[in-house]
Amino acid sequence: MGKGRVEAFTDGVVAIIITIMVLDLKVPQGEDFSALLPQWPHFLSYVLSFIYVGIYWNNLHNMFHTVQRVDGRVLWANLNLLFWLSLMPVTTAFMGENHFAPVPAAVYGTDLVLCAVAYSILVGQLRRLHGPETAFTKGLGSDVKGKISIVIYLAAIAMAFVDRWVALALYVLVAGIWFVPDRRFERQIKEEPRN
Repeated sequence: MGKGRVEAFTDGVVAIIITIMVLDLKVPQGEDFSALLPQWPHFLSYVLSFIYVGIYWNNLHNMFHTVQRVDGRVLWANLNLLFWLSLMPVTTAFMGENHFAPVPAAVYGTDLVLCAVAYSILVGQLRRLHGPETAFTKGLGSDVKGKISIVIYLAAIAMAFVDRWVALALYVLVAGIWFVPDRRFERQIKEEPRN
């Protein structure tokens, strides 16, 4: 089956996730800069999560350009990823509301791990469907960044109970690793003619 509806549905869900996250930001009470200070944990959590959701959207967008078709397993794998991404507003608010306390920071990291694992499952299903000699599989490569990210997330979850700022720094580090758009799929799109 074609991939267009999967892309459209994914775009819609991602837009809703971002909208829910921004709606959780509260209007500061007061009219001077000191009114903004109590909001910094919420705002920092929102910025980090917005970047993460944007990274997933970018990578899915680029990846689906090299995909020719999808099947039922791919649809379920994509829904699995969207499920974990849809929890991002809750885990973001939990962490921001509690000023990056250990448990909320660890819960946030757990959601990030589950998103990363779900993304890997989706990639695996697309690889199975398309085979080894396609633009998708060639563009994917060994996915070292994906594997390293999961390891760093797990370290951050453990660190949340030791030093929450180190955990937060590790979450920022992974976002930084992925912030530069992944060019693997773009290179494949340029190299192979479209059907």
